Amino acid sequence: MKQNQWLDHVILIIGALFMIIPIWLIFASSTHSPNTIISDGLQWLPGGNFSAVYSEVWSKSIGFSSDVNAKSMIINSMIMGLGFAIGKIIISMMAAYALVYFRMPFASLWFWLIFVTLLLPLEVRIIPSYEVVANLGMLNSFSGLILPLIASATATFFFRQFFRTIPNELLEAAQLDNAGPIRFFLDILLPLSKTMIAAIFIIMFVVGWNQYLWPIMMTTDESYNTIVMGIKQLLSDISQSSQPRYDQAFALVIFAMLPPILVVIIFQRWFVKGLVETEK
Repeated sequence: MKQNQWLDHVILIIGALFMIIPIWLIFASSTHSPNTIISDGLQWLPGGNFSAVYSEVWSKSIGFSSDVNAKSMIINSMIMGLGFAIGKIIISMMAAYALVYFRMPFASLWFWLIFVTLLLPLEVRIIPSYEVVANLGMLNSFSGLILPLIASATATFFFRQFFRTIPNELLEAAQLDNAGPIRFFLDILLPLSKTMIAAIFIIMFVVGWNQYLWPIMMTTDESYNTIVMGIKQLLSDISQSSQPRYDQAFALVIFAMLPPILVVIIFQRWFVKGLVETEK
């Protein structure tokens, strides 16, 4: 048993180093001058330009407008991430609730029709989606960025499977207490689903945060640029300049990683806590 535990720890440490080392190289290199990065490559040790580079990137104008910087793009990405996560959770929970607890004709067929949409990625349906958003006058708006994509077959599937594991005795007890569908959903299902909600929130927030193709199609106004779009814009700018600013590009990558990491850390604690309470 002890030998197996040591082997497990070695494998975990190797996996953690495999994920952390590239991030450390980007961070350490971002604190060096562009000449050092170009001449010596990626750096293992931090340099002395941390405050200068990161403060410049935080307030630096990226793009044609002077109002677009890392701070504004992080706010836009945060709105998209929260909008994706909250919207998908609400829609998916309501859809799963209807499929499991309401006597709908052909409920299984409707569920599989929803599930089949997983076979159609965003790239396949982006042109008709763009036409719908344009006809509704929702281009260059957060509603146009978020609302067309808040339906999620994956989240609906997970909530449906979770609701089916809840004992029918809870529904019968609620009916005896004259609890209607809304009260049963809010008072019983919602508290029991916090573990699943935390897990889905983490996934959907990261999905919304990392969106690139959809925002670049739906917006022409730079004030709606996300942090991922900003990284591409900065890389395009440095490729056309005489002095590539790889330090600023790496610093912007670090800024883009911090909010998702923070969300994962915070909600992972709630997720583990929910699992422990469920086991008890």
